[in-house]
Amino acid sequence: MTEDEQIDEILTRGVAEVIHPDALRAKLLSGRKLRIKFGVDPTSPNIHLGRATAIWKLRDLQDLGHTIVFIIGDFTGVIGDTSDKEAERPMLARETVEENLATYFEQAGEILDMEKVEKHRNTEWLELLTYREITEHAEVFSLSDFISRENIKVRLDKGLRVSLRELLYPLMQGYDSVAVNADVEIGGTDQKFNMLSGRKLQEHFKKEPQSILMLDLIEGLDGRKMSSSWGNTINLADTADDMFGKVMSLRDELIVKYFIHATRVPMSTVEEAEASLGRGKNPRDVKLQLAEEIVSMYHGKDEAVRAREAFISTFQKKEIPEDIEEIKGEGKLGELLKSKEIVSSMTDWRRLVEEGAVKRLSGEEEKITDDTLFATPGVYKIGKRRFVRII
Repeated sequence: MTEDEQIDEILTRGVAEVIHPDALRAKLLSGRKLRIKFGVDPTSPNIHLGRATAIWKLRDLQDLGHTIVFIIGDFTGVIGDTSDKEAERPMLARETVEENLATYFEQAGEILDMEKVEKHRNTEWLELLTYREITEHAEVFSLSDFISRENIKVRLDKGLRVSLRELLYPLMQGYDSVAVNADVEIGGTDQKFNMLSGRKLQEHFKKEPQSILMLDLIEGLDGRKMSSSWGNTINLADTADDMFGKVMSLRDELIVKYFIHATRVPMSTVEEAEASLGRGKNPRDVKLQLAEEIVSMYHGKDEAVRAREAFISTFQKKEIPEDIEEIKGEGKLGELLKSKEIVSSMTDWRRLVEEGAVKRLSGEEEKITDDTLFATPGVYKIGKRRFVRII
């Protein structure tokens, strides 16, 4: 693939909008080393595939010789971005943010050459701003700019609270672009207002406005946008088996979208997969190919093949896996599973029980209906893919 073809794919594959496309193409063809900004708020301990789509774009640009500026929003993460939310996002404790971000650079290193990445936390500059400076930044925007955003307008029309704190978030993300002298910012379509704020503030500070590359959002396990807040994620840190199983649980209509956004296969392969589905090929078989491809990207080909065989054995042949995680302990089953991080929270545990997704395997499957049940020895199936043995 020539450099022109690489740039064409960067600007089109999985891309919803570019501001401004001709200017960005010219920058990429100019031979100048660009500063490509990407920021992520550590609202959970994991980077998921929805965020990884942008990081793979960064990898493509890194391979072309550009500088990746990776910002962990340890300041903005406390404040909270409301861009994609239907209700006010609560502020996070600083301690929670610190715990969440502990391995972010390491996780990003699954995709990027982190030795070549310029790494930052945005407390470096946001925490130093004075009230006078913040007021100067706020002067660039009007209240109508903010409340005209669709999700904010919906909340106001419903009489729901919109905090003044939420108005400050776009200023903070925008100022990140000023602080790092960004030439390009990459983010999802939900970040459009925030990224445009970066252009406005750069203009205010007499800097060249950044180009913007907006990516389509991908849906998570429940069909909504993949989001740590909703727990519907496929995480880079998931085991090969968990990742494979999660991909297999996706809705069939997402297969082609995931091939485009979450894999590196050529577009000709994507078109072939789409055509085979159109000819009536079983979606399960195409999804097996998709899951193997995704798992290979993060765990290697051998692990992906093993995970595929394990999935077929366990879920298509209804066999119990041999390498079940063993847990020793006493007390209520839900609390024991939470202590071992098999379930993320007691709310998650109660939801699984309510949905009939917890079963004890003793010959026949026995559905667990009491979320206060005490643990007894045996094999349990938690959700669609997780097995544990209580000893």
